[in-house]
Amino acid sequence: MNCSSCASGSCVRRVPVFKGLSDIEIYQIENLVESMPYIKGQFVFREGERSDSLFVLNDGLIKLTQSSNDGKEHILRFLFPGDYFGQFALLQNKNNYVNAEVIEPSTVCLLHRKDFIPLLEKNTTLAYNFLLSMSEQLHHAEDWAAALHMLEVDKRLAKILLYFYSKDKGLNSNVHFPATKKEIAAMIGTTAETLSRKLNQFEELKIISVNKRVIHILEIKSLQLLAGINHE
Repeated sequence: MNCSSCASGSCVRRVPVFKGLSDIEIYQIENLVESMPYIKGQFVFREGERSDSLFVLNDGLIKLTQSSNDGKEHILRFLFPGDYFGQFALLQNKNNYVNAEVIEPSTVCLLHRKDFIPLLEKNTTLAYNFLLSMSEQLHHAEDWAAALHMLEVDKRLAKILLYFYSKDKGLNSNVHFPATKKEIAAMIGTTAETLSRKLNQFEELKIISVNKRVIHILEIKSLQLLAGINHE
C-alpha cells in the first residue's frame, strides 16, 4: 500500500527532514511511503530486531524503551505525530537498540532503506536536513542526560512539562501525561511520591493545576524560569 492510497502524505510534509523539498520531490517520496495501522499494545519493532525502514508517526502515540540487565523497562522518550525513529538502525544496517511500543492507536509511515538511501545520495537538501535533524536529536539526548545529573527535580519536572506542552501544541494550555506518574518519575530520575509532591508544589504556586494525568499550565513563563529558560 503506498502513501497516496492510504492518505499518509501528511507524514512526509509534517516532518522537518523533508522541509525545503519541491512539490515534485515530496510527491516522489510520498509514493514510496507505506502506511501501517497499529493498535494499543502492539510493537512496531522490538529491541534487537533488524530494521530496514525509517518510521514516521503520522498519528497516535508511541514510547521507546530499553530493557535493563535486571529486566526492568526504561522509557527513553515518547514519540508524537511528526516524530520519526529507527534512523540509526536504518543507516548502519544494524539491529534496533530500543523497543517501539504503541500506547495509543497509531498510524506509522515506513520508508524502506532501499528507497531512502538513494534519495539521500541524490538530494543534498534532504541529506542536510536529515543530518541536521539527527544532530538536534543527539543534542536533545545529551541535554537531557546532563539535566538528569546536574539539575534539581524541580527543574527536571519543569523541563519535561514544557516538552510535553510543545508536543501537545499548547492546546488549551493542557499537558497530557502519556504514561503513569511512576513512569514519568523514572524518566526524570525520581520517585512517583516525589513527583506528586513537586506537582502539588507547582500547583500551590499557581503555575499549574492538576487533574489526574492532565496538567493545565497557568503560568508558562514561570515554568520556563523554573526550567532555566530565560528569554531576556
